[in-house]
Amino acid sequence: MWSSDLMALMLIIECLEVGLSTLSKAAMRRGMSDFVFVVYSNALSVPILLFCCLLFHRRRFPPPLTLSILCRIFILGFISCSTQMFLFVGIRYSSPTLASAMTDLVPAFTFILAIISRMEKLDLKAGSCRAKCIGTIVSIIGALIVTIYKGPQIAFASSTFKILDENLRSQISNWVIGGFLLAISAVSIALFYVVQTSIIRDYPAELMLTFICHIFVTMQSSIVSLIAERDPSAWRLKPDVELIAVGYSAVLVLAFRGTAHAWVLHKKGPVFVAMFKPVAIVIAVVMGVTFLGDVLHLGSVIGAAIIAFGFYTVMWGKAKEEIEDMTTSGIDSSSHKDPLLQNKSTQV
Repeated sequence: MWSSDLMALMLIIECLEVGLSTLSKAAMRRGMSDFVFVVYSNALSVPILLFCCLLFHRRRFPPPLTLSILCRIFILGFISCSTQMFLFVGIRYSSPTLASAMTDLVPAFTFILAIISRMEKLDLKAGSCRAKCIGTIVSIIGALIVTIYKGPQIAFASSTFKILDENLRSQISNWVIGGFLLAISAVSIALFYVVQTSIIRDYPAELMLTFICHIFVTMQSSIVSLIAERDPSAWRLKPDVELIAVGYSAVLVLAFRGTAHAWVLHKKGPVFVAMFKPVAIVIAVVMGVTFLGDVLHLGSVIGAAIIAFGFYTVMWGKAKEEIEDMTTSGIDSSSHKDPLLQNKSTQV
């Protein structure tokens, strides 16, 4: 079934991702461009991943890299670049808490894409499959509630922090735009998982794959950022939270998380990786209220609860499906042995 080591690794990764959302939001409040942030983070992760590749493959060479694999990694890099752009622009318009709530949609979208790509089975006669379908629909409904309905604020943040969040609360339209962009990023993340899993099956070198992918992301994000960010001063990093956010993103998120995700995708597939996204909402609420002064709204709580319910319904269905598969394979193997046992007893 599911290894406790893999589950612990995924929980650590979710904590790191929420930390990135919180740091990036703090840096953006100080004037850092989200486009420039994506470029610098990916550019810094490239030499780190190169060093890791040289260290890891010093005795065992990676599989040969074909033109077909390289083109697929280029497409994967484009998906990753788009995901990061939508994610950080969405965080700038909204908050890390909303970003974590919207990433709860990733399991639902991943399940849909996995069915389309035939990585998951769709048999509505089975209870496990019906549970996954119902959970997917419920998660999407919850995400719509989070995006459309903001609701009254839950007043437990301090008055000092409420001043910092005044502009965010006064612009409902920004909240909707941010939610829409974050929803697109959730779809992109799900697509990234599915595409990366398909590539790893043909090119099982997770570290090298991550390294090449980030080279392409750096190139693609640089082109987009040069067009979108015309102000030269935006490219200057301040030696404060901006520099910390870039270093944190490059080392702990893009390099470490990227490689770890690729390895877990190779072991368990895209749905397993996506299942841990709803954990981020709890971490994001605590970090957002504590460090950024985010004011929690009723719509986010209701929507996140509905999304979490849908997520755990999908997870329950997935776990039940694995048990059913193990039981079926056990019955099949025993049925193959029965004739042999019967023949042996007849001969005796």
